[in-house]
Amino acid sequence: MLTIMLQAANGVAEGTAAGRGFMSFLPFIAIIVILWVLMIMPQRKRQKETQKMLEELQPKDKVVTIGGIIAEVAKVKKDTVVLKIGKETQMEVRKNAIASKLPKEKAEEAETKE
Repeated sequence: MLTIMLQAANGVAEGTAAGRGFMSFLPFIAIIVILWVLMIMPQRKRQKETQKMLEELQPKDKVVTIGGIIAEVAKVKKDTVVLKIGKETQMEVRKNAIASKLPKEKAEEAETKE
């Protein structure tokens, strides 16, 4: 009878230890979920917005390159864009070298400064 009670107590203790093992991983799982929500999801959203902006580029759009050059799109090719910098100056850059597209108001401001 004593052995049955010892075995039962041992079984209960092992069950609670397994439950504690899972509970010890719970903070790590929570940290991973929080990092996912705060860091990875916004980055994916920004990537999708940038990709959409690059796909929608059209001639006459004003853009800023990653080097800080403000230019007008002259021609859009598959992987590259021809930018018009001056009256007769053009350069060809890869699409991923374009940082942003200027809104119409800022594009007009940039033209007036020239």
